[in-house]
Amino acid sequence: MGLLALMSALFLMLCFLISPSLAKTHSLRPKALVLPVTKDSSTGQYITQISQRTPLVPLNLTLDLGGQSLWVDCDQGYVSSSYNPVKCGSAQCSLAKSQSCSETCFNGPKPGCNNNTCSLFPYNSLTQTSTIGELAQDVLSLQSTDGFNPGKHVSSPQVMFTCGATFLLEGLAKGVKGIAGLGRGKVGLPFQLANAFRLKRKFGVCLGSKGVIFFGKSPYKFLPAGRDISISKSLSYTPLLINPVSTAGASFAGEPSVEYFIGVKSIMVAGKPVYINSTLLTINKEGYGGTKISSVVPYTVMETSIYKSFTKGFAKAFSGVPRVKSVAPFGLCFDSSKLGSTRVGPPAPLIDFVFQNASVYWRVFGANSMVQVKKDVLCLGFVDGGENPRTSIVIGVHQVEDNLLQFDLAKSRLGFSSTLLFHQTTCSNFNFTSNA
Repeated sequence: MGLLALMSALFLMLCFLISPSLAKTHSLRPKALVLPVTKDSSTGQYITQISQRTPLVPLNLTLDLGGQSLWVDCDQGYVSSSYNPVKCGSAQCSLAKSQSCSETCFNGPKPGCNNNTCSLFPYNSLTQTSTIGELAQDVLSLQSTDGFNPGKHVSSPQVMFTCGATFLLEGLAKGVKGIAGLGRGKVGLPFQLANAFRLKRKFGVCLGSKGVIFFGKSPYKFLPAGRDISISKSLSYTPLLINPVSTAGASFAGEPSVEYFIGVKSIMVAGKPVYINSTLLTINKEGYGGTKISSVVPYTVMETSIYKSFTKGFAKAFSGVPRVKSVAPFGLCFDSSKLGSTRVGPPAPLIDFVFQNASVYWRVFGANSMVQVKKDVLCLGFVDGGENPRTSIVIGVHQVEDNLLQFDLAKSRLGFSSTLLFHQTTCSNFNFTSNA
């Protein structure tokens, strides 16, 4: 009995010593993560930075909303004591739905080249080039947030990514080492971070001259004129749709697209409907048609018949402003010498992307519809995408700037704010300067 009593006392003491440690660890678990975003002036690409590896190395990455995974160049200078290739037949390989196994690597072992490892296809969506690359895991560190301010950095030891080759960096901004893929698949950063840090399966994107990405729980707050506004409380919502056929440059057979498709049912210009062949707005069984959102396409691209009808309607609604010679890549330009300005940009006709019913629409104001290409020349910032494109409408970066978008993967829906300029704030106004 004496021995049992002693063991019991030791057990209770051990519990007493461990419990505060466990409580401390639990208290450090973030509710959300935050990434800063900057717009590269020479390429127009959106760049973010994460820290990866052991020891941690800061990496500049081009943001690709529809990218399958995080991929980085492993050919040049990848050094990490915590690098771990994903083995064929492993649970991680199954999660990634890889159908390729590298059995022999003649130049390894090293990051990007190991035997018996799973492979995926790192893809540069700007140059539309791809290759096959080793799937691996390593430490990833990001900054936490309470939605108001940035907090402490937190790390996960085993976040999956794909090793890319150096040639895939062609066309990316100077200093960029890969692409941060935010696609809705199991190896996209949103799913990975939600799993690694036990976050809500949602993320918010706000792009501008500077911007911010939130992973996890809202609110997302910005700072106009010394006060906080929780834009996330006033979002409208529309379902996210799944294209059953991959839209990536390379993919495995039967793989669905990880890009974000939404159900645009009609387009209104100045309150009047634009004639559109409705079959173009649906995704067919071959994966053609529909509407998606992109962070790498600079301006919204429309299938030719949609574009012609849309620009015709816009020109009619803006007939009081003289037309001028078009400036590529735009097809409709105006003399802006006598145009004033408003809080939400040039006083251009309102454009509405209408979703599941007439009361759910994404309104585009002049700041997001028009582009000042040179002095006194203002162009409609939409582009002709040609006949029979893969996707009928691709909503581009110019149309989403200073709009808050929330991608709720658990509920498969998109929340959207329309322009933040009405709230007297912009996407540049998240308070990155204070610590929580």
